[in-house]
Amino acid sequence: MPRYRVTLEYDGTPFVGWQVQAVGVSVQGRLAEAIYRLTGERVAVYGAGRTDAGVHALGQVAHFDLTRDWPAATVRAAVNFHLKPEPVAILDCSLAADGFDARRSALARHYRYRILVRAAPPILDRSRVWWVPRGLQVERMAAATPALVGRHDFTTFRAAGCQAKSAVKTLDRLELRRVGEEIHIEASARSFLHNQVRSMVGSLKLVGEGKWTPADLATALSARNRSACGPVAPAQGLYLVRVDYGHGTTGGAAGLEQRHTAAEELVSESAVISSAPPVRRQAEAHCRRSRPVNSAGEPIISSCLLMGGVLRHDHAGSASKPSGRPRR
Repeated sequence: MPRYRVTLEYDGTPFVGWQVQAVGVSVQGRLAEAIYRLTGERVAVYGAGRTDAGVHALGQVAHFDLTRDWPAATVRAAVNFHLKPEPVAILDCSLAADGFDARRSALARHYRYRILVRAAPPILDRSRVWWVPRGLQVERMAAATPALVGRHDFTTFRAAGCQAKSAVKTLDRLELRRVGEEIHIEASARSFLHNQVRSMVGSLKLVGEGKWTPADLATALSARNRSACGPVAPAQGLYLVRVDYGHGTTGGAAGLEQRHTAAEELVSESAVISSAPPVRRQAEAHCRRSRPVNSAGEPIISSCLLMGGVLRHDHAGSASKPSGRPRR
Protein backbone atom coordinates (compact mmCIF):
# COMPACT_ATOMS: atom_id res chain seq x y z
CA MET A 1 0.00 0.00 0.00
CA PRO A 2 1.77 3.17 -1.17
CA ARG A 3 2.10 6.08 1.25
CA TYR A 4 2.00 9.63 -0.11
CA ARG A 5 3.69 12.62 1.43
CA VAL A 6 2.32 16.06 0.61
CA THR A 7 3.36 19.61 1.43
CA LEU A 8 0.43 21.99 1.83
CA GLU A 9 -0.18 25.70 1.77
CA TYR A 10 -3.40 27.10 3.19
CA ASP A 11 -5.15 30.17 4.46
CA GLY A 12 -6.50 29.17 7.86
CA THR A 13 -9.16 31.90 8.00
CA PRO A 14 -12.24 29.83 7.06
CA PHE A 15 -11.23 26.69 8.94
CA VAL A 16 -11.72 25.43 12.49
CA GLY A 17 -8.08 24.36 12.30
CA TRP A 18 -6.16 21.47 10.81
CA GLN A 19 -7.90 18.72 12.76
CA VAL A 20 -11.42 17.47 12.07
CA GLN A 21 -13.89 18.85 14.63
CA ALA A 22 -17.46 17.92 15.48
CA VAL A 23 -18.63 21.22 14.00
CA GLY A 24 -17.04 23.28 11.25
CA VAL A 25 -14.79 22.78 8.22
CA SER A 26 -11.21 21.62 8.83
CA VAL A 27 -8.19 21.43 6.54
CA GLN A 28 -7.75 17.74 7.35
CA GLY A 29 -11.38 17.01 6.53
CA ARG A 30 -11.38 18.90 3.23
CA LEU A 31 -8.17 17.19 2.14
CA ALA A 32 -9.61 13.74 2.94
CA GLU A 33 -12.77 14.60 1.01
CA ALA A 34 -10.77 15.74 -2.03
CA ILE A 35 -8.76 12.50 -1.95
CA TYR A 36 -12.02 10.54 -1.83
CA ARG A 37 -13.34 12.36 -4.89
CA LEU A 38 -10.24 11.29 -6.80
CA THR A 39 -9.80 7.73 -5.55
CA GLY A 40 -13.11 6.63 -4.07
CA GLU A 41 -11.24 5.72 -0.89
CA ARG A 42 -11.94 7.02 2.59
CA VAL A 43 -8.47 7.64 3.98
CA ALA A 44 -6.98 8.95 7.19
CA VAL A 45 -4.78 12.00 6.68
CA TYR A 46 -2.08 12.73 9.26
CA GLY A 47 -0.43 16.15 9.58
CA ALA A 48 2.85 17.30 11.07
CA GLY A 49 1.23 20.19 12.95
CA ARG A 50 -2.28 20.61 14.31
CA THR A 51 -2.72 24.29 13.54
CA ASP A 52 -5.53 26.12 15.32
CA ALA A 53 -8.47 27.95 13.76
CA GLY A 54 -7.23 30.93 11.77
CA VAL A 55 -3.58 29.80 11.69
CA HIS A 56 -2.02 29.56 8.23
CA ALA A 57 0.54 27.22 6.66
CA LEU A 58 3.23 27.72 4.06
CA GLY A 59 4.70 24.24 4.50
CA GLN A 60 2.39 21.89 6.40
CA VAL A 61 3.33 18.23 5.77
CA ALA A 62 0.88 15.34 5.74
CA HIS A 63 0.73 11.71 4.71
CA PHE A 64 -1.95 9.22 3.69
CA ASP A 65 -2.09 5.68 2.30
CA LEU A 66 -3.86 4.56 -0.88
CA THR A 67 -4.55 1.06 -2.15
CA ARG A 68 -3.79 1.98 -5.75
CA ASP A 69 -0.38 3.20 -6.92
CA TRP A 70 -1.25 6.61 -8.38
CA PRO A 71 1.41 8.83 -10.02
CA ALA A 72 2.34 11.53 -7.51
CA ALA A 73 1.85 14.29 -10.09
CA THR A 74 -1.68 13.03 -10.77
CA VAL A 75 -2.49 13.02 -7.06
CA ARG A 76 -1.31 16.60 -6.67
CA ALA A 77 -3.15 17.94 -9.71
CA ALA A 78 -6.39 16.05 -9.13
CA VAL A 79 -6.62 16.68 -5.40
CA ASN A 80 -5.94 20.37 -5.96
CA PHE A 81 -8.79 20.40 -8.46
CA HIS A 82 -11.17 18.83 -5.94
CA LEU A 83 -10.03 21.21 -3.18
CA LYS A 84 -11.43 24.21 -5.07
CA PRO A 85 -12.65 26.72 -4.02
CA GLU A 86 -11.16 26.18 -0.54
CA PRO A 87 -7.90 28.13 0.10
CA VAL A 88 -5.80 24.95 0.31
CA ALA A 89 -3.28 23.59 -2.18
CA ILE A 90 -0.81 20.73 -2.40
CA LEU A 91 2.53 22.26 -3.33
CA ASP A 92 4.43 19.00 -3.56
CA CYS A 93 3.49 15.31 -3.60
CA SER A 94 5.76 12.29 -3.56
CA LEU A 95 5.85 8.66 -2.52
CA ALA A 96 7.02 8.54 1.08
CA ALA A 97 10.01 6.53 2.25
CA ASP A 98 9.37 3.39 4.27
CA GLY A 99 8.34 4.21 7.81
CA PHE A 100 7.72 7.89 7.11
CA ASP A 101 5.20 9.54 9.42
CA ALA A 102 4.43 13.23 8.96
CA ARG A 103 4.11 13.83 12.71
CA ARG A 104 6.39 11.28 14.37
CA SER A 105 9.26 11.57 11.87
CA ALA A 106 9.51 15.35 12.18
CA LEU A 107 12.75 16.68 13.67
CA ALA A 108 11.84 20.36 13.75
CA ARG A 109 8.89 22.62 13.16
CA HIS A 110 9.35 26.25 12.17
CA TYR A 111 6.76 28.95 12.80
CA ARG A 112 6.58 32.62 11.88
CA TYR A 113 4.44 35.30 13.49
CA ARG A 114 3.76 38.54 11.60
CA ILE A 115 3.06 41.80 13.42
CA LEU A 116 2.14 44.82 11.30
CA VAL A 117 3.19 48.03 13.05
CA ARG A 118 1.61 51.09 11.44
CA ALA A 119 -1.18 53.59 12.04
CA ALA A 120 -3.38 52.42 9.16
CA PRO A 121 -5.13 49.05 9.47
CA PRO A 122 -4.31 46.26 7.01
CA ILE A 123 -6.68 45.75 4.12
CA LEU A 124 -5.27 43.02 1.89
CA ASP A 125 -3.64 41.25 4.86
CA ARG A 126 -6.38 41.90 7.42
CA SER A 127 -6.66 38.18 8.26
CA ARG A 128 -2.94 37.44 7.88
CA VAL A 129 -1.20 39.75 10.38
CA TRP A 130 -1.62 41.12 13.89
CA TRP A 131 -2.16 44.84 13.47
CA VAL A 132 -0.51 46.95 16.17
CA PRO A 133 -1.16 50.64 15.45
CA ARG A 134 1.45 51.95 17.88
CA GLY A 135 5.19 51.45 17.66
CA LEU A 136 7.02 48.60 19.38
CA GLN A 137 10.57 48.77 20.77
CA VAL A 138 12.05 45.88 18.84
CA GLU A 139 15.42 46.10 20.59
CA ARG A 140 13.73 45.50 23.95
CA MET A 141 11.86 42.53 22.52
CA ALA A 142 15.07 41.06 21.14
CA ALA A 143 16.80 41.52 24.50
CA ALA A 144 14.06 39.43 26.12
CA THR A 145 14.25 36.44 23.77
CA PRO A 146 17.30 34.65 25.31
CA ALA A 147 15.30 33.83 28.43
CA LEU A 148 12.99 31.61 26.38
CA VAL A 149 15.57 29.75 24.28
CA GLY A 150 16.65 26.35 25.56
CA ARG A 151 15.01 23.61 27.60
CA HIS A 152 12.39 24.95 30.01
CA ASP A 153 9.10 24.23 31.66
CA PHE A 154 6.77 26.33 29.46
CA THR A 155 3.66 25.97 31.63
CA THR A 156 3.23 29.77 31.59
CA PHE A 157 2.96 29.74 27.80
CA ARG A 158 0.74 26.68 27.54
CA ALA A 159 -3.00 26.71 26.82
CA ALA A 160 -5.19 25.58 29.70
CA GLY A 161 -6.57 22.76 27.54
CA CYS A 162 -3.17 21.57 26.25
CA GLN A 163 -3.09 17.77 26.10
CA ALA A 164 0.71 17.36 26.14
CA LYS A 165 1.92 15.08 28.94
CA SER A 166 4.74 17.45 29.89
CA ALA A 167 5.23 21.21 29.64
CA VAL A 168 9.00 20.79 29.31
CA LYS A 169 10.13 21.66 25.78
CA THR A 170 13.33 22.74 24.06
CA LEU A 171 13.01 25.95 22.08
CA ASP A 172 15.88 25.84 19.58
CA ARG A 173 15.50 29.25 17.99
CA LEU A 174 13.71 32.53 18.61
CA GLU A 175 14.47 35.40 16.24
CA LEU A 176 13.07 38.82 15.45
CA ARG A 177 13.32 40.41 12.04
CA ARG A 178 12.13 43.70 10.57
CA VAL A 179 10.48 43.40 7.14
CA GLY A 180 9.23 46.78 6.00
CA GLU A 181 6.44 47.79 8.38
CA GLU A 182 6.31 44.33 9.91
CA ILE A 183 8.07 42.49 12.72
CA HIS A 184 8.51 38.79 12.08
CA ILE A 185 9.08 36.49 15.04
CA GLU A 186 10.53 33.11 14.09
CA ALA A 187 10.43 30.11 16.41
CA SER A 188 11.83 26.61 15.91
CA ALA A 189 11.56 23.46 18.01
CA ARG A 190 10.95 19.78 17.59
CA SER A 191 7.49 20.28 19.02
CA PHE A 192 5.45 23.01 20.67
CA LEU A 193 2.76 23.15 23.32
CA HIS A 194 -0.74 24.26 22.41
CA ASN A 195 -0.72 28.07 21.96
CA GLN A 196 2.97 28.27 22.97
CA VAL A 197 4.12 30.49 20.10
CA ARG A 198 1.14 32.84 20.32
CA SER A 199 1.54 33.08 24.09
CA MET A 200 5.23 33.98 23.78
CA VAL A 201 4.48 36.55 21.08
CA GLY A 202 1.78 38.20 23.19
CA SER A 203 4.18 38.51 26.10
CA LEU A 204 6.96 39.84 23.87
CA LYS A 205 4.55 42.52 22.65
CA LEU A 206 4.20 43.71 26.26
CA VAL A 207 7.98 44.08 26.37
CA GLY A 208 7.92 46.02 23.09
CA GLU A 209 5.25 48.35 24.48
CA GLY A 210 7.35 49.04 27.58
CA LYS A 211 4.74 47.48 29.88
CA TRP A 212 7.16 44.64 30.73
CA THR A 213 10.93 44.58 30.99
CA PRO A 214 12.98 41.71 29.55
CA ALA A 215 13.43 40.54 33.15
CA ASP A 216 9.64 40.41 33.54
CA LEU A 217 9.45 37.91 30.69
CA ALA A 218 12.03 35.68 32.38
CA THR A 219 10.08 35.96 35.63
CA ALA A 220 6.88 34.93 33.86
CA LEU A 221 8.61 31.84 32.45
CA SER A 222 9.97 30.91 35.88
CA ALA A 223 6.52 31.25 37.45
CA ARG A 224 5.31 28.14 35.60
CA ASN A 225 1.82 29.51 35.94
CA ARG A 226 -0.57 30.27 33.10
CA SER A 227 -1.83 33.37 34.91
CA ALA A 228 1.65 34.93 34.55
CA CYS A 229 1.38 34.95 30.73
CA GLY A 230 0.59 38.07 28.76
CA PRO A 231 -2.36 38.23 26.35
CA VAL A 232 -2.29 35.48 23.72
CA ALA A 233 -1.57 36.87 20.25
CA PRO A 234 -4.40 36.37 17.73
CA ALA A 235 -4.30 33.36 15.44
CA GLN A 236 -4.23 35.21 12.12
CA GLY A 237 -0.60 36.29 12.41
CA LEU A 238 0.80 32.76 12.83
CA TYR A 239 2.18 30.54 10.06
CA LEU A 240 3.55 27.00 10.04
CA VAL A 241 6.40 27.64 7.64
CA ARG A 242 8.39 24.43 7.38
CA VAL A 243 8.85 20.98 8.85
CA ASP A 244 12.27 19.30 8.88
CA TYR A 245 12.92 15.57 8.57
CA GLY A 246 16.02 13.39 8.51
CA HIS A 247 18.47 12.75 5.68
CA GLY A 248 18.48 16.40 4.63
CA THR A 249 14.79 16.44 3.70
CA THR A 250 12.32 19.15 4.63
CA GLY A 251 8.62 19.69 4.33
CA GLY A 252 8.72 20.26 0.58
CA ALA A 253 10.70 19.55 -2.56
CA ALA A 254 14.01 21.23 -3.29
CA GLY A 255 12.28 23.49 -5.80
CA LEU A 256 9.81 24.62 -3.15
CA GLU A 257 12.66 25.45 -0.77
CA GLN A 258 14.44 27.45 -3.45
CA ARG A 259 11.24 29.32 -4.32
CA HIS A 260 10.66 30.38 -0.73
CA THR A 261 14.30 31.42 -0.34
CA ALA A 262 14.16 33.53 -3.48
CA ALA A 263 10.97 35.18 -2.28
CA GLU A 264 12.60 36.22 0.98
CA GLU A 265 15.62 37.64 -0.83
CA LEU A 266 13.33 40.06 -2.67
CA VAL A 267 12.64 41.82 0.63
CA SER A 268 15.30 44.50 0.47
CA GLU A 269 14.41 46.34 3.67
CA SER A 270 14.50 43.44 6.10
CA ALA A 271 16.89 43.50 9.05
CA VAL A 272 17.74 39.91 9.82
CA ILE A 273 18.42 39.14 13.45
CA SER A 274 20.26 35.83 13.19
CA SER A 275 21.16 33.56 10.32
CA ALA A 276 22.73 30.34 11.61
CA PRO A 277 20.63 27.15 11.36
CA PRO A 278 19.36 25.73 14.67
CA VAL A 279 21.06 22.75 16.32
CA ARG A 280 18.91 20.98 18.92
CA ARG A 281 20.69 20.53 22.23
CA GLN A 282 19.48 20.48 25.80
CA ALA A 283 21.40 23.26 27.45
CA GLU A 284 21.02 26.51 29.27
CA ALA A 285 23.60 29.28 29.27
CA HIS A 286 23.80 33.02 29.62
CA CYS A 287 23.69 35.15 26.52
CA ARG A 288 25.64 38.41 26.46
CA ARG A 289 23.78 41.37 24.98
CA SER A 290 25.07 44.53 23.37
CA ARG A 291 23.58 47.15 21.12
CA PRO A 292 26.08 48.08 18.37
CA VAL A 293 25.03 50.15 15.38
CA ASN A 294 25.73 49.63 11.71
CA SER A 295 27.34 52.07 9.27
CA ALA A 296 24.03 53.90 8.84
CA GLY A 297 23.72 54.43 12.58
CA GLU A 298 20.84 51.95 12.88
CA PRO A 299 20.69 49.61 15.86
CA ILE A 300 21.60 46.00 15.13
CA ILE A 301 18.95 43.78 16.60
CA SER A 302 19.90 40.40 17.95
CA SER A 303 18.50 37.16 19.23
CA CYS A 304 19.53 33.77 20.50
CA LEU A 305 19.57 30.20 19.31
CA LEU A 306 20.97 26.92 20.57
CA MET A 307 24.33 26.11 19.01
CA GLY A 308 26.29 23.09 20.13
CA GLY A 309 24.80 23.01 23.59
CA VAL A 310 25.14 26.69 24.48
CA LEU A 311 23.04 29.72 23.83
CA ARG A 312 24.64 31.87 21.16
CA HIS A 313 23.81 35.55 20.75
CA ASP A 314 24.29 36.77 17.18
CA HIS A 315 24.19 40.20 15.56
CA ALA A 316 23.30 41.01 11.96
CA GLY A 317 24.26 44.05 9.94
CA SER A 318 21.89 46.42 8.21
CA ALA A 319 19.81 45.22 5.27
CA SER A 320 21.57 41.83 5.23
CA LYS A 321 19.81 39.16 3.23
CA PRO A 322 18.30 36.03 4.76
CA SER A 323 20.88 33.28 4.55
CA GLY A 324 19.04 30.68 2.56
CA ARG A 325 16.53 29.82 5.27
CA PRO A 326 13.29 28.87 3.48
CA ARG A 327 9.94 30.27 4.48
CA ARG A 328 8.02 28.08 6.86
